Amino acid sequence: MSLRLKRFDFLVTIGCLALLGYFAWHANKGPRGYAFLENLKAQSIQLANDLAAEETEKKRLESKVSLMRPEHVDPDMLEELARTELELSRRNELIVRLSD
Repeated sequence: MSLRLKRFDFLVTIGCLALLGYFAWHANKGPRGYAFLENLKAQSIQLANDLAAEETEKKRLESKVSLMRPEHVDPDMLEELARTELELSRRNELIVRLSD
């Protein structure tokens, strides 16, 4: 083998190692590397927990709304809504307002 061919092989090897190092660094520390993947996994878990909480709240509100259907109105729910939303009370009741 000639010296020129050995030098070319050496340069190609160095170039390939440089490219391999470049891609390895970006896989590890780059903006879309392993740390980014871990952040996405943590965010996915947080969003799943938020979704479960929202679904629980939705079920609670749906059950509350079902008490106010026109076919059957729950008297206790009607009285509670009248007191809170319309600020209605009976004549002989004393109302005490607490500041939040």
